[in-house]
Amino acid sequence: MTATAEDRPAYTPASGARRIQGAESGVDSPFIEKAAVYTDTIGPGEKKYYRVRLDDSSNAFVSTVVAPPPGTEIGFTDGVRLSLTSTDGSKCGTDVSLTFGGESTRPVAGAASRRRERDRNCQEAGEYLYTVEWSGPSGKGAEKAAEPWPIELTYMAEPGLKPGADVPRAPTGWSSEAPPAPSTMTRKETAGGTGFNDAAAVREGVWQDDIRPGESRFYRVPVAWGQQLSLRAQVAGSGTGSSFFAANGLRLELYNPARARVADQAVGYTGKPTGVEFGTAPAAYANRFVAETEAARAMSFQGWYYVQVTLGDRARETVPLRMDVDLRGTAQSGPPYEGDPEAAGFGLGDPADATKGNPGMRILGIAGIGTGTALVLGLGAWSYAARRRPAGAVHSR
Repeated sequence: MTATAEDRPAYTPASGARRIQGAESGVDSPFIEKAAVYTDTIGPGEKKYYRVRLDDSSNAFVSTVVAPPPGTEIGFTDGVRLSLTSTDGSKCGTDVSLTFGGESTRPVAGAASRRRERDRNCQEAGEYLYTVEWSGPSGKGAEKAAEPWPIELTYMAEPGLKPGADVPRAPTGWSSEAPPAPSTMTRKETAGGTGFNDAAAVREGVWQDDIRPGESRFYRVPVAWGQQLSLRAQVAGSGTGSSFFAANGLRLELYNPARARVADQAVGYTGKPTGVEFGTAPAAYANRFVAETEAARAMSFQGWYYVQVTLGDRARETVPLRMDVDLRGTAQSGPPYEGDPEAAGFGLGDPADATKGNPGMRILGIAGIGTGTALVLGLGAWSYAARRRPAGAVHSR
């Protein structure tokens, strides 16, 4: 049975998030404070202004999550544009465009930033403007998106480095190719969240979940300095027997601790088993200065990285999802910060956090079985269980 929009959970805002209303101009715009989370909405043609106070030592990241309600009609280029500027209009960095790039509704996120570096704009302490501008359909197309979309806003300030500090060099000679899937494995059951705030904590290993048509599942992975993250998401085949094609039907995305996108890969889905994978650069502070790609520059932090897996709207039923998480490289010492990066949200926290939020985690052992056989057997059993689950059932968290 095809899932309806009502079957899919909406994005879960942060507990204690503050309601805010962006202004139509920068003159009377409200303040976004550090370490707080805010919720607002944005509709067709709107441009909303907010203010942030930046110091003269931190790297600032102001992020937005756009979370259209399940079932919202969207276009390939629908989305918002994010910008951080001085009050006189000078851009602090490159504007960020958030678009859906496909036919399925899902949360998307990005962050505009001010980097502390000589000869760049916005280096002084003071008030700055953050804007979220609708870049979706106009004219007749706007009728499909007449209802405002919920958005979530955060402001994070990464401490500066101690005066005269030596920054470790960026690693070289690495490959972003994901390693082969393990031929022997211990699979762990988990329940992905609806967004950044309830993302399930996972570590290196093989994780089992299930996913509904049009649904996004979120997970968070601790990545230390010097470590390289590789991800692989695979879904089982549909049992309906009906033919369909969903362009970008299985999508795998990764965001860094500041909620800036690292990578985004998608494949078509026809109801047959399929998968998508990618690897990252090793996490290194110096990536922000010398990395050649935006994906590598986004791997500039130690901390919790967020994985998002989305199944396209055109899929016919709930299917089993397997996710392989691989961390390569030995954890290294980071740069000498002037302040506390952990308190600012750029740390690993208590290692025990990797299992918190998963009280129902069960370990499913399969050893000595070839990869293809294990995937077919494991996902086949999960497919049966998924089809037995009521359409509106939601994982307990």
